[in-house]
Amino acid sequence: MKPHRMRMTHNLVLNYGLLEHMDVYRPTRANKTQLTRFHSDEYIDFLETVTPETVEEMTGGGVRCLTGEDCPAFEGVFEFCSISAGGSIGAAERLNRGTADVAINWAGGLHHAKKTEASGFCYVNDIVLGILELLRHHPRVLYIDIDIHHGDGVEEAFYSTDRVMTASFHKFGDYFPGTGDVKDTGIKAGKNYAVNVPLRDGISDEAYQDIFETVIQHIMDWYRPTAVVLQCGADSLAGDKLGCFNLSMAGHAACARFVKKFGLPTIVVGGGGYTTKNVARAWTNETAVMCGQELDENLPYNEYMEYFGPRYKLEVLQNNMDDYNSTEYLSNIKQRIIENLRSMPFAPSSQIRAVPGASVGQAIGSSTKGFVPDDDVDFELDSKIRDIVRARTAGDALSDDEEEPMDSEDDAADVGTAFGRSNRRKRQGGVSARTGKVSMGSTTGRTNGRQRGKQTIVSGYSNSLVDVNARLGSTGSSATGPRKKRSFFTASNLPPIMPLGALAANGTSGMEHIPVQTKAGNGKTSAIRGSAAVRIGDSSSRSRIGSPMSVA
Repeated sequence: MKPHRMRMTHNLVLNYGLLEHMDVYRPTRANKTQLTRFHSDEYIDFLETVTPETVEEMTGGGVRCLTGEDCPAFEGVFEFCSISAGGSIGAAERLNRGTADVAINWAGGLHHAKKTEASGFCYVNDIVLGILELLRHHPRVLYIDIDIHHGDGVEEAFYSTDRVMTASFHKFGDYFPGTGDVKDTGIKAGKNYAVNVPLRDGISDEAYQDIFETVIQHIMDWYRPTAVVLQCGADSLAGDKLGCFNLSMAGHAACARFVKKFGLPTIVVGGGGYTTKNVARAWTNETAVMCGQELDENLPYNEYMEYFGPRYKLEVLQNNMDDYNSTEYLSNIKQRIIENLRSMPFAPSSQIRAVPGASVGQAIGSSTKGFVPDDDVDFELDSKIRDIVRARTAGDALSDDEEEPMDSEDDAADVGTAFGRSNRRKRQGGVSARTGKVSMGSTTGRTNGRQRGKQTIVSGYSNSLVDVNARLGSTGSSATGPRKKRSFFTASNLPPIMPLGALAANGTSGMEHIPVQTKAGNGKTSAIRGSAAVRIGDSSSRSRIGSPMSVA
């Protein structure tokens, strides 16, 4: 992973004239705040202060942070990590702003780094940090890894979310890192969103291209990503010092060309590769592929010309090693992966808004701290309900002597989830269109901070007023079931409040925009608004069209 590889690549790109076909940016170094969106504070502090002289003491004899001989401490380790990560974060920012269609960071691709430790020559996982930046604007991101080693660090970071699908094509077996079996497909909401293609020694261009294009085409058809991150580790090339595949430079580049044809915003990063001259050749050629250029096979004169002898050609050829990937083996792998893809929901959706940078847990929805959604539909329904209640209860003098303080034991919506009011705030009034729950008093509006007025409401209506479960067309769920009843006051003589669906069905003025509930064929309720049909009531299979950073 030495910077010498990047210098050789850049010099070859420069002398081929490829810089004329792209904009070149000097990356801003990632700061500690950006790095700790994924990595722990303790680990980043460690990288910032560790030296070769202090590493033994700081790692407790090699049992924390730097746990293996493959990741030694060296002078400037934090500087190197911040530059690498800053390049991938900056690439994602340019895609998000629409100032680039493809962004390349050959200094990135360090896919083994974990949240709290380095691994496999990788200290900071720039790929995860770049994907987190993409998730601020993109509902679904596809990560593709053609390094010979399994992309375990990236897979682990997103193993339980459907916001990111990872697809890794790697050598499997008695080989670092020892993970990435075809049966490892993710957990919880991320079930079937981790795709592993375990390969054997000696795979050739033809076999690799066949399984790569088959799997990626099915992912594109089914998952419909809105952005792609492609890791082009060059240790899968024939003749690599640490590799055991038999791919030519052309076969390796065919993967990049196939991904490019989908026309999605794409980040391309480097990765492994330990035969330096072949790494520079491959990455220069793939830079040309992404720029839509064809290069002369005769290398131009450059500062590192002597490294490319004796042929001085832009080529990495296959050798005569045996291919242990039988047609039957590859066919079985493809079939199993396709079956897994077909068992997951089609193109899980998520309404995305630009949001501040957050930790990995917040970004993929496993943490909700700090998120206060601003759902216009939700706010509009809240306002409409209050208007109806005010009209029906005007003139009735009721007491709120029986008001109970909030308790959150059975009330997930009130404990600071992404869709509840602010943490532990006592809700004193209003009716929530998300849950159809009734309360009284004044609370602060989510969208503008105004105080909501006192609403006089009948007790006993604490179950669904509007059966929209957690909210209309948003992701995740803010309540685990019917809300606990609360007797705020007594007024059994008042007429009941009609559900909004019934009001809309009856043609009540002002209710035209309220969704009318219908029963789907499977017995689940579908809330229809415009052209968006959102299945609700079954968290394992619902389509999510909601908050910016959440998963089921």
